[in-house]
Amino acid sequence: MKSSLTKRQLILGWIAVGIVVIIASLWAYWGGIENFHEGWYSKSIWENISMMIVQYWSLALVFIIIGIIGIRFPIASLPLCIVFGIAAAIILSGASFGVLWVIIIIPLTGLGLLFFFGRAKPKRLVYILVASLPIAILLVTSIIGLLRVSQRMDDGNYGRRRIEAGIVCLVWASQGPGWPDDGISYYEAKEICAHLNEDGTKVLHEKVNIWRLPTVEEAVASQMLHGENAGGIWDPRYEKAIYRFTPDKETPLWDPHSKVIYYWTDTIESEVRAYIIVYNGGVYPRSMEIHPDYLSFRAVKECSE
Repeated sequence: MKSSLTKRQLILGWIAVGIVVIIASLWAYWGGIENFHEGWYSKSIWENISMMIVQYWSLALVFIIIGIIGIRFPIASLPLCIVFGIAAAIILSGASFGVLWVIIIIPLTGLGLLFFFGRAKPKRLVYILVASLPIAILLVTSIIGLLRVSQRMDDGNYGRRRIEAGIVCLVWASQGPGWPDDGISYYEAKEICAHLNEDGTKVLHEKVNIWRLPTVEEAVASQMLHGENAGGIWDPRYEKAIYRFTPDKETPLWDPHSKVIYYWTDTIESEVRAYIIVYNGGVYPRSMEIHPDYLSFRAVKECSE
């Protein structure tokens, strides 16, 4: 009976180790990639680092800690996982069921039970597995992302910009009401554009319809990289943008130091969804009502002689 119990404990313990390594590695990959996709925009290096650790690396680090404590103090792992689950429920109270429960709370509870009833040996090998792979993924993805963002071009000019791309010639609004740094819904963006004055610096009471949102074709064609047009073409058949080279979050079209990474376009996908464009050229349909902080717009008007 003792031998059977020991074998069962080893199986449960190694299952727990395998699960925690997989989950920590997945969160490490997500954190390393996402940090340099929507994060790392501040002019302060310390703000970028703190955001990276707290907002993007924290879940990977949490699961690494759970793994290490589960190996060293298996009895304490279950209450620890419960505490982390309660904290996640409070902090991420607005998250969907799929994110909060399926990806975080249920795996945490399962890991706590597995470590509580299981034992993984040899411990040195287990420690290495739990910590080394997720940390290696964090470092590799972060180094690649840091190299990319460090090469972004920022000419410091956030005023009106004229961008020509083939037959497309548009003036893009300067920072202000026509290019805000806040989350804006599609409907709000349309209204603001319609009320902008000639310079795009003031919202008038009446509609003047000088400015508008760019179409998805115009937005794709205007994307740039290192001061050169990215050669973007919109294929409506496959709802896909094609580029000669991938654009990035650079001037003159984007502000590298803004949290905004998506712009609304004026092209409708359905009655309730319009296309947005990402700084890297991706195009996706989204609900016209959403307004997360990283989704805004930049008004345009036709070039004049």
